[in-house]
Amino acid sequence: MGRHRKRSSSTLRRNTVIALTGLIPAGAITVASGYGASADIPFLRTHTTASESALEPTDVAPAVDVAPAPTTQSAPEPVAPPAPEPAPAPALPESLAAGPLGVPGINVAAYKSAETLLAQTTPGCSMNWALLAGVGRVESTHANDGKAGADGTLFEPILGPVLDGSLAGNNVIMDTDGGELDGNATYDRAVGPMQFLPATWKHYATDGNGDGRADPQNLFDSAATTGKYLCDGGLNMADPIQATQAILRYNNSMAYVANVVAWSVAYSTGIAPSEADLPRIH
Repeated sequence: MGRHRKRSSSTLRRNTVIALTGLIPAGAITVASGYGASADIPFLRTHTTASESALEPTDVAPAVDVAPAPTTQSAPEPVAPPAPEPAPAPALPESLAAGPLGVPGINVAAYKSAETLLAQTTPGCSMNWALLAGVGRVESTHANDGKAGADGTLFEPILGPVLDGSLAGNNVIMDTDGGELDGNATYDRAVGPMQFLPATWKHYATDGNGDGRADPQNLFDSAATTGKYLCDGGLNMADPIQATQAILRYNNSMAYVANVVAWSVAYSTGIAPSEADLPRIH
């Protein structure tokens, strides 16, 4: 985050948006079902003879049985089929050592806690924990495979490269926090498992574990802050276009978006992304 990226091709954008549709939670979209016109009910017709034969005075007209006219009934109202039950979340390994889909339990707890918090504070955002997990996977491989305590505080701080222009592709960003968060009073560097620039962290910082403080080096706080940042401006993560817009805000690169989305879909389905799903982030 905080690094200038080039946008990828329109094909990559289109494929990414298509993949994002898999993140939309059950019930987030209402489908209007159209029914055809009601079935034709033929009109009931009564017939009379064209003429009547003359009868002798002593003749008696034969009795005619007249069947009662059938009553008409309206066609039954069509009944929409019940909504399918959402698929259960796949069981994911608790370590990357067990496979590419590994997500440590403490990280899953942080992502899901942030989802719950945002559902209460920003319900229109429709945040899904798997999207946060996608960001965490790309930014820090889930805090270096879950190296954190039970409260989510990292055993060792995670700091990005110093943004002094020495690394190709990165902007020069002068210090904005006096070195308070990143330990550098000359240039900024991204902090924590979700890699926030100090100024961005100070603007969106959220206490995710209820301990009264927001620490960028804490899994719960950083996940909640990431959710708040992505949801800012009334964006809805259930809309693939808006979700793409939010992720581009995090890192202005369609390759970055493709990677985040690929991992998010993988955590939702239990199917690991292919190499083609993970373009190189320049």
